[in-house]
Amino acid sequence: MLISFEIGSRKYAADMARGIPLAIPLRFDGPQPTFFGVPQAKAAPVKSGGFVGDVRQGGSCNVQSYHLVPHCNGTHTECIGHMVEERVSLPDYLPATPVPATLVSVTPKALVIDATTLQAALLRHPLAGFHRALILRTLPNGDDKLTRQYEGPLPAAYLGVDAAALLVQAGVEHLLLDVPSLDPAQDEGRMAAHRVFWGMPATGHKLADARRPQVTVTEMIYVPDAVPDGYYLLDLQIPAFMTDAAPSRPVIYPVG
Repeated sequence: MLISFEIGSRKYAADMARGIPLAIPLRFDGPQPTFFGVPQAKAAPVKSGGFVGDVRQGGSCNVQSYHLVPHCNGTHTECIGHMVEERVSLPDYLPATPVPATLVSVTPKALVIDATTLQAALLRHPLAGFHRALILRTLPNGDDKLTRQYEGPLPAAYLGVDAAALLVQAGVEHLLLDVPSLDPAQDEGRMAAHRVFWGMPATGHKLADARRPQVTVTEMIYVPDAVPDGYYLLDLQIPAFMTDAAPSRPVIYPVG
């Protein structure tokens, strides 16, 4: 199914039958990525009285409970509620329709995605109308990202504060990365790149202080090598969890 849309005075089309999911499949009974030392996500059959929610154990149907930490167990999207005292929910900040997006590949310098690197990538794909969402694929792009255990103070690349400021200047509202966090795992609680992206001061946790409360961050995605850099439509799918973060399934559609 083709859909057409306009950005400025130019017309584009996207084939909605060619969706490319960017979420890492979360296998509750197999290898999976984790971050910040949290346990792996778990699933177990519900047991109540004589009922067991597993047909392999004699139950009439399968009914499982799941335990996971969205921020640390695989692909997830977070909103300003991640940073503020007020209980703010992610569904209130998600776009209702697919949004124009740009996918770029970057090679971090000593684990830092800095403004110079990011600016060079954006210049290769300069259509500003597609910068509403930005998808960052870090190089090298090994498929071990699908199951990597992110441990220690610097387990992966992260976004430099200058790069976060550049994203704000470029008008990026939905940022997607294949690393577990915008910031280092251990940074004494500064979370500087998060704060810059949401337009928050260096200290404090008040929603009223956020100049960009509408933006979202999606972390721990995986973009296969076969998917070229360029322009896409992004459908950011999440369950209706009234929480600051939730497991998510970003899907991108090539634009022509």
